[in-house]
Amino acid sequence: MSDTITHSCALIGRHIRHLKRTPQQLMSVTLMPVIFVLVFGYLFGSAIEVPGNQKYQEYIMAGIFIQVVLSNLGLTALGVIGDLDNGLMDRFRSLPISRSAVLIGRTTNDLILVAWSFALMSVIGYLIGWRVHNDLLSVLGGFGLLLLLGLATSWIGALLGLVLRSVEAVNALGAIIVMPMSFLSNAFIPLDGLPGWMQTIAEWNPVSAVVLACRKLFGNAPQASSGDAFPMQHPVPMAVVLTLALLAVVVPLAVRAYENAASKK
Repeated sequence: MSDTITHSCALIGRHIRHLKRTPQQLMSVTLMPVIFVLVFGYLFGSAIEVPGNQKYQEYIMAGIFIQVVLSNLGLTALGVIGDLDNGLMDRFRSLPISRSAVLIGRTTNDLILVAWSFALMSVIGYLIGWRVHNDLLSVLGGFGLLLLLGLATSWIGALLGLVLRSVEAVNALGAIIVMPMSFLSNAFIPLDGLPGWMQTIAEWNPVSAVVLACRKLFGNAPQASSGDAFPMQHPVPMAVVLTLALLAVVVPLAVRAYENAASKK
């Protein structure tokens, strides 16, 4: 375990040093979140009414945070494919280092980029009217939950990159995963206006539980009922349990896929 931690820290440092030499990598995690906040905050804010006369700028921020978290899937997948194509994975595999440390280094680095995006988005969100109404501990809990989901999506991205080994395939499959998960949820719109069958699907969408949990922790949850489904009645524990369960499944699969993929050209 100590070797894994040591090797992981060394690889995380390597990724950060590489980021300093290629700061253009920050563009995608800097510009897109800002655009998300401005477009959704202003464009949709004038067209969508939230129950309870809540400001849409406050309602939408948790959904935009989730959108960035889900986009982390593609960021990690493309990074893994790049490491495979340039032979970096093979070089790592030839060294006496922990196999899981290679993926921990990659996913943790991408999680750091997501945290940077959150900081920037919070500033922009404040400027357009987003406010938190709970204590600091609850707010930090909300961001912690977002980062936990970000870690899970990063490991999913690592698994997809190792299995598919194709930028085109990752982009296609990533869109198939991310689009329904984000838009068939409560991330951007209240669920009350959806047809019954679609509302049921959205309520049981794990993303909806995480979004509602973050809204409650930020103090941005609508006063009206968010739904009768169990995840909507208990969003915080459901969000934690679902995310940890996802990590418990994906991490071993990704490590096994690394063992298989790193030796292939």
